[in-house]
Amino acid sequence: MSEILSICELGNPVLRSYAHPIENIWEEPIQTLIDNLIVTASQANGVGIAAPQVGMSDRLFIIASRPTLRYPNAPLMEPTAMINPKIISHSPQIVKDWEGCLSVPGIRGLVPRYQTIEVEYTSREGKICHQELTSFVARIFQHELDHLDGIVFLDRVESTQELITEAEYQKRLVDSAE
Repeated sequence: MSEILSICELGNPVLRSYAHPIENIWEEPIQTLIDNLIVTASQANGVGIAAPQVGMSDRLFIIASRPTLRYPNAPLMEPTAMINPKIISHSPQIVKDWEGCLSVPGIRGLVPRYQTIEVEYTSREGKICHQELTSFVARIFQHELDHLDGIVFLDRVESTQELITEAEYQKRLVDSAE
């Protein structure tokens, strides 16, 4: 039975630490952590979550893009565990868009990210995967990879003028839909 985990918030030292590579993906605690991350992200309306966000310093995150209250226009994909992930290459094009974070509640920032990235990771079944990710899913990958390196999205915002509250962001979503 999967368990909803407590999410660490900004100020918790684990969020500023470099996460350790996973040596044995078959260990029960790693497989259980994957299941728990999936349910935790879903319950929190997240489109991704990294192990450090639940206090575990492991190089593992989940990408679970789907439309939510926080990201109503997100594409739908199956939750995917990415173990020891890395970016192999990226497009020169950088795009700014709004990001939030389960570990930084109540704030959104305009964050520059690569539009297209080529990535490598190990699946929960032990397969080495290579993928090209674009747009929103590429943004999620870069955001979650930052968590594994002790970086939060606030570190990437170019100006404090590009920070807003979650309430203001939601208001803008409603206004733009009308």
